[in-house]
This record gives sequence, structure tokens and C-alpha cells, in this order.
Amino acid sequence: MTLFKKIRISKSSLFGIFFILFISGPIYGQGQIPEVVESEIAGVSQARLDRYEAFLRKEIVDGRIPGAISYVMRKGQVVHKEAFGYSSLKEKTPIKQDQIVHIMSMTKPIITVAFMMLYEEGHFSLKDPVSNYLPQFKDLKVAKDVNEGIKGGTKPANKEVTILQVLSHTAGFSHGLGGTTLDNEIAQELYFKPQKDIESRVNTMVSLPLVGHPGEQWYYSASPDVLSLLIEHFSGMTAAEFLQKRLFSPLGMKHTGYNIKKEHEKLWMPVHNKNKEGILVNSPQQLPIVGNTVYGGSHGLFSTAADYMTFCQMLLNNGEWKGRRYLSRKTLELMTKDHVGDLYQAPGQGFGLGFGVTTDLADGKATGSVGQYYWGGAYCTYFFIDPKEELISILITQLQPYSNYYSDKMRQFVYQAIID
Repeated sequence: MTLFKKIRISKSSLFGIFFILFISGPIYGQGQIPEVVESEIAGVSQARLDRYEAFLRKEIVDGRIPGAISYVMRKGQVVHKEAFGYSSLKEKTPIKQDQIVHIMSMTKPIITVAFMMLYEEGHFSLKDPVSNYLPQFKDLKVAKDVNEGIKGGTKPANKEVTILQVLSHTAGFSHGLGGTTLDNEIAQELYFKPQKDIESRVNTMVSLPLVGHPGEQWYYSASPDVLSLLIEHFSGMTAAEFLQKRLFSPLGMKHTGYNIKKEHEKLWMPVHNKNKEGILVNSPQQLPIVGNTVYGGSHGLFSTAADYMTFCQMLLNNGEWKGRRYLSRKTLELMTKDHVGDLYQAPGQGFGLGFGVTTDLADGKATGSVGQYYWGGAYCTYFFIDPKEELISILITQLQPYSNYYSDKMRQFVYQAIID
């Protein structure tokens, strides 16, 4: 969304222009030099953001993504808001700003914020064993060999799982994505067999072996589903009801939820993947957009770029938005600190409570800020919040399999556009 094109002029060229204009005064006005305009909003160069737009357009033309929605805010101002390409390659439907998408694991930060609202009300302490509230968490078992899976046998967990470990993915649960025999078995049980509700899914999870003893590893997991069940326990509402009452309605997130309203179904964007010939197509298998009854914390929500931006603005504003307080500044400070240290294997990155966090720019070998927090979703949706730069960036498409590639490119292009 370039308002003006930046005129790039070297020092030698500038001198030449000055000389020509000086000697041709009757045409230009003696001694006048045309103004060199750098169009910027909130310290972000619009010309430099053109590089980002050009990159996304090329990815679409080259058949690597179907379409994309990009949304950037800095210092409370919209500096970039564009939609490119198609929502559906099959129908050649142009993508819209209010396209509704599966945000998949970008559900995790939302459910974590909701859960920490209950923490602020004093319902629990972070060090509490989960079994204090959900007795099925007593006497969990650990796999003896994850490559042997369930048939390899189990041993008793050497300690109880705590709420903090659930929040930080250190409890020993899995998402079923790690590729081991046990991961494959967990994925089969959690996602390929019918689950009535979130309690059913969590009960299935705790019936399976842990990948390791609680607190001894960071392992990406479905543990936020436990948060959903705990929300039910503490609030007396389903996670869907709690989110709607305490977050979505007051924030004005009208397109966010576990099912898409009938009047909004035309805004849904299907997921895409490459077929056997390597051509990007609508995926033959799509998750249902209505009738969902498992109100999970690991994934499950639909949303839009605008809705998620509102959620992020509230976080960047220290938990307050438009006169309403959702979380305290001190709670957010706790959530966005690294809680896992050396257990997290990504250089320069750590993990807080519900978010990845940047801890060292040199180790991470990418632009950004220490204290930036972020996450993404399995269908290639991404966001980050940078409190130091007062910056929020969201990039949405619907593509599988997941890759960090577009998350990295988003950061690369957005940060290089900062000029103040």
C-alpha cells in the first residue's frame, strides 16, 4: 500500500541534479531541488514495505501459496494492511481482508490468556499439581522407549504434572508430531478417533504414556487442551462460552470461535496443499467448519486477521483495550518471560506461558528484539508482538504442511522497513 514512491538518489547524482537545475533556472526555478520524499507511517517506510508485497505476490504467482493477508501495526497506527491472491484456487475466489481461517495453534495464546485471567482471580497457583483439580492426572506413566511406543512398556512418572508445566510444554505430553512410534500412536488416538468433548480428549491424553518425566524436557504438545478443561472446572462454563463472554464479545472479535456462523460461511478460506504433480490445489480433506464440540486449547479456533490484531493490540497495550482490563501488566510480563531455559532447542529463542519468546538476537541470527513474543498455526498463520518497537505483525494463508519459512520472511521484511 505505497502512498508515495521513495526517490532514491546517490550523492553524486544529487550534485548533478543541483547543477542542472541551477543553470536552467527559467524551467525549474533557480536553485530549486525537487523534494526527496520518504513516505512513512509511524516510522515504517512504505517503499521498503513494497519489498514485502512484491515477495508475497511472487509467491502467489509462482504457485507456492494460494493467497495471503498481511497486517502490520506500529505505535497504534496501521502501516500495512493488504490481501493478495485467492482464498480458493479451485474457485479462483479473490481473498478478502475479513477471510475466516483455521488459526490452528494460534488458538494456544488465546486459551492461555483466558486461563491466566482465572489465575488473576485466584483459582489456582502455577506450582499446583493439576491433579488437585483434575484427579485423572494422578499416577501418570512415562514411556520406557518412545521409539517402541506403547508396546515398549511404561514406568511411573517421578513427579506430578504442575500447571506451570502444562503452560510451558514441559509436562511430558505430546502433540503427536514428533515422528516417533509413540507420537504416531498419540496422534492416532487424539485426532483420528472420535472425541465427544474436551474432557474426552484430555482423558485420552492422560491414558497414554508421557514422552518423559514432568519438567525434564520441552516437548511441543496438546497440553493447552488441559487448560480448556481447567477453564471449565474453574468457571463452570465451556471454553467456548468463557472465551465468548470474557474475550471475544468485549473485544469485538466477531468472527472468532470454534464454529463459523451460517451467515459468515462464505468467508471461510479452505486449506491448500500440493498434489502428486507438485501443483498447489485445494486440499481434498478439510476440517469441519460447523458442528465442532471439542473446544480445545491446542487448536480449533477460526478467526480473521482483524480479530487477531485486536487480540494482539490488547496484549501490546499491557492487557487493556478501550477502557477494559483483561490482564495485568505484571501477569503479561510473567507470561512473556522464558520459563524453560536450555530445554528449548531453538537458538536465541525460549518459551514462556503460551508464547515463544526471543531471548538473544545474535544466537537467533535474525532481526527482531529481545522480548518479542509470537507463535504460529499449522496452516501457515503467524504473528509476533514486539513491545520495544510497539509493533505487531500478522501473516495469514492456508497452506499445509507447516513451515517456518514465511514466519522468518515476515520478520525479515517487516523489520527492515523500520526507519526511525
